[in-house]
Amino acid sequence: MQDLVGPAVGTLALVALGGYLLGSIPFGVVITRAAGAGDVRNIGSGNIGATNVLRTGRKDLALATLLLDAGKGAVALLIARALFDSQAAGAIAGGAAFLGHLFPVWLKFKGGKGVATFYGLLLAAAWPLGLMAGAVWLISAFAFRYSSLAALISSATAPLLALLPLAAVGLPVDMPILALTVFAAVLIWIRHHENIARLLKGEEPRIGAKKA
Repeated sequence: MQDLVGPAVGTLALVALGGYLLGSIPFGVVITRAAGAGDVRNIGSGNIGATNVLRTGRKDLALATLLLDAGKGAVALLIARALFDSQAAGAIAGGAAFLGHLFPVWLKFKGGKGVATFYGLLLAAAWPLGLMAGAVWLISAFAFRYSSLAALISSATAPLLALLPLAAVGLPVDMPILALTVFAAVLIWIRHHENIARLLKGEEPRIGAKKA
């Protein structure tokens, strides 16, 4: 409980601002433009994430986008937690970075869907939680062959996984991390509303499916 009220309100506001600005960096746009692959927002779904960057035909750019999008959330969380020795500060910075990725000020608040940043946050907050959530994604993707559905299932189960006793590996998940997980999971579902509609209609493309 003491961790929740550790840093001052003003400090937490600065932490949130810093996290948001870091999360707002649209690496998918920056990388594709720098590599001469055009503006990823004019390709495929128009999303700035790694999945859409892959549609440029450049796997290297997609991998770089994936790692950087995951990394910016993790970095924001880890720096804030280390500076203030507070899990709450880390969770606030990470949540703000996640919000920045979804609604970046540099792109008129039109950002990505947050899946890579979500897993980066979980791994930084409590790596067993991140690994378990990633395993759920892999199992769901293998079973159903829908990337979006795998992300929805994984994000929905992440808060439940956060409640599991992780003391055996020395990293118990506390309330700030649980709150961060719920916050991010809700936003992922909101950002995937179009995917959910296509899934319900049977129109969502499967993993590896060829486009007509």
